[in-house]
Amino acid sequence: MLNDRYLERYADVLLWGLKTSRRGRFKKGDVILIQYDPAALQLAEILFDRIIAVGMNPVQRMGLTIGMERSFYGKSGGRQLIFQAPGEKEFLGNLHGRIYLHAPESLTHLKEIDPARISKVLIARKSLRDILERREQDGLHGWTLCTLPTKELAAQARTTPEVYAGQIIRACYLDRKDPVGKWAVIRHEATAIKRWLGGLKALFFHVESENCDLKITPGEKRKWAGVSGHNIPSFELFVSPDWRGTEGTYYANLPSYRSGNYVTGVRLTFVKGVAEKISAETGEAFTIRQLRMDRGAARIGEFSLTDKRFSRIDRFMADTLFDENFGGKHGNCHIAVGASYTDTYAGNPAAMTGALKRQMGFNDSALHWDLVNTEDKTVTAHLRSGERTVIYENGRFRY
Repeated sequence: MLNDRYLERYADVLLWGLKTSRRGRFKKGDVILIQYDPAALQLAEILFDRIIAVGMNPVQRMGLTIGMERSFYGKSGGRQLIFQAPGEKEFLGNLHGRIYLHAPESLTHLKEIDPARISKVLIARKSLRDILERREQDGLHGWTLCTLPTKELAAQARTTPEVYAGQIIRACYLDRKDPVGKWAVIRHEATAIKRWLGGLKALFFHVESENCDLKITPGEKRKWAGVSGHNIPSFELFVSPDWRGTEGTYYANLPSYRSGNYVTGVRLTFVKGVAEKISAETGEAFTIRQLRMDRGAARIGEFSLTDKRFSRIDRFMADTLFDENFGGKHGNCHIAVGASYTDTYAGNPAAMTGALKRQMGFNDSALHWDLVNTEDKTVTAHLRSGERTVIYENGRFRY
């Protein structure tokens, strides 16, 4: 659905994202993993060629087909679900970069699978994600990802493939002759906002909209992150809060697809950091089971705001990567229940240990589920000085 010109520009932006995402420098001989869905083969080939050309070593892995996923999740025994291929930990422990090309041919083929089986796989593979997180903290690994248009995504977003592809082109600035230059400008402007947010010395943020009344506590030694190259596109600025200070009600008015399930109207009420009341207009039983996946699944791992001046996304895309960066009329905020991101730690990332994460209220979980609210909202920072200041309204930061 994207012609050669757009795919070449997409590759430009992804390689910029990969380079930007890593604190350390890439060099010849580095190992770069290209993971891709079958429908993304053409872009994978372009990236493979580019990585070879700069002297690095690409490793390609095509994702499971629909039939393979049904077989794995539907028929695997208990040991098969948690099986890890020999050498996998060694491979990830020597990986320098990863690019994931998301191009699903179905969003609902796992709908009939018991969510507990999928959760078991996520929990078993958390140790692999921990390896990559540690390498990233040490400046040895960077990653990025993107979505390519498919007929399935367009259908689930209730639009045509042409409209869907057009939204991706606009969102990623592929309609510009120099999209990388535009992304560099956005990153520069976002960096200024992040510094301003970090200098506020906020005790907590109060999020108010028609259906939200939520208190978020940023916690000690936090910094705002975002527009870091990790996701293409990415306009959100986020922090991993101290989960223990979360109080009040949050409502996700944007639908969400997860593990083959379509979920709408998630409403969570937090008491002392834990979602004690969980409901959803569609998919409630599934939502409750997800938030009971492990001890940290019902806690907040991320709080995010998107400025509509950056994002040209103005419709539901049935894809978290785009939906969590919704611009539209009012911008968006989202929370993620589950795992936090330690790149919002203001200290030395390499010094982050499991004990320090627990001490500082960084949440840990096999789950990370982004829930998006696009209502008109006001976010007020309550400062340590006793003052209050509005940091976000009318879909934009007050910077």
